[in-house]
Amino acid sequence: MGKREVPVAMTIAGVDSGGGAGIAADLKTFAALGVHGTLAVTALTAQNTYSVTGIHEVPAEFVELQIRTVWEDMGIDAAKTGMLSSSPIVRAVARSVKNYGFPLVVDPVMVAKSGAKLLADEAIETLKRELLPLAKVVTPNKFEAEILSGVKIEKLEDAEEAARIIARELGVEAVVVKGGHIHQGPRATDVVYLGGVVKRVESPRADGCTHGTGCSFSAAIAANLAKGLPVLDSIVEAKNFIFTAIARSYRVGKGSCPVNPTAFIELDAELYRAQKTLAEVLDRMSSEHLSRKLAKVIPEVQSNLVYSVPKHLALSTADVVGVPGRIVKHAGRVKVYTYPQPGASEHVARLVLEAMRYDSSIRSAMNIRYSSELVEAARKLGMSVVVIDRREEPEDVRRVEGASLPWMLRKAVEQLGRVPDVLADTGDIGKEPMIRVFGKTPNDVLDKVIKLVDNCKHL
Repeated sequence: MGKREVPVAMTIAGVDSGGGAGIAADLKTFAALGVHGTLAVTALTAQNTYSVTGIHEVPAEFVELQIRTVWEDMGIDAAKTGMLSSSPIVRAVARSVKNYGFPLVVDPVMVAKSGAKLLADEAIETLKRELLPLAKVVTPNKFEAEILSGVKIEKLEDAEEAARIIARELGVEAVVVKGGHIHQGPRATDVVYLGGVVKRVESPRADGCTHGTGCSFSAAIAANLAKGLPVLDSIVEAKNFIFTAIARSYRVGKGSCPVNPTAFIELDAELYRAQKTLAEVLDRMSSEHLSRKLAKVIPEVQSNLVYSVPKHLALSTADVVGVPGRIVKHAGRVKVYTYPQPGASEHVARLVLEAMRYDSSIRSAMNIRYSSELVEAARKLGMSVVVIDRREEPEDVRRVEGASLPWMLRKAVEQLGRVPDVLADTGDIGKEPMIRVFGKTPNDVLDKVIKLVDNCKHL
């Protein structure tokens, strides 16, 4: 077949009705990595985040028909398998790989996180004998690698031995023994056996949801292979991808929440939206009328107006868009000299990150100068207001760089029961008194600030 405009990858796996693993996770991964996703369904599951209540297996001949039908029209640049359920389905996939010759990544799924069996015991031998010798990459976790190799895995050296045995005895080109269940240090280490050489591939250990991790990881390898990357590069890039998917996941359901493969493209898209929105608001602030009005509330340390990406994507101040060089007052007018950028604010951005811990809808804030008249105006307008005496700040908080603002917001939430519209502090030695105005969007924040200024006569 001729070169395709977009590579085509296929997932041969089961359907997770909860949308966290299986084909749902694979298609999200394919889309995030820029390949066209196709599928061959092996089984339907009635599944949520904590249980599998039913499995309906697809006839093996229909699995084979799905693969052939896609191949005849679009071709398949690489494929991956997940839940294969039974020996007849394993054989059907093996025949397809022999017939069409596409690179195959096998995620040897045997048991769901809930404990439900996803591969019959008798099918394990069929998988080892008939499918794995055709695979380019196999990605077992600790427990699957123990079954495939016969090696008890307690440390990374055991995983290396298991990988060698799987490659040597089952004929797989590359073996990735995932290290998530092997050790619990600050680094997540996978063992890769390729071309007779063992490598350890590391990434920081992500804190987040993990349902569907194996599915997304193997799908990412397949997507990278479909794009023409070498095997080792495909594995390394997939590991980086899955770190993002875990770290920027979101909680849904009562059990094991799913990874978020689309975070790979969501983050860039949301940062762009935040920049665009904030730039429009800054243009609004710079208009002749508003510029002179708002200059009255710019503090000595100048102001910043920030806008965060959604909570599940926001890990640090680098995920909060602000104004480089701040919003300044010059010749009685507000001036903004630079386009908003991620990571441009430390203080106000950190405050918004803390606010989102209590209310995910509060994604924007601005600092303005302190005035008792502004505080009273906020109260008269019906805004929720908390005033903090910074002299009460504990010494252990003072000693930690960046801890003061989160401490103030925690105090405010304890007092009010939610994030206030206005958080004011009366300052301390070397600390200018300040007001912070919170809102859902920069326009929301700016509207509140304008109302405050309009209701003060003596600024």
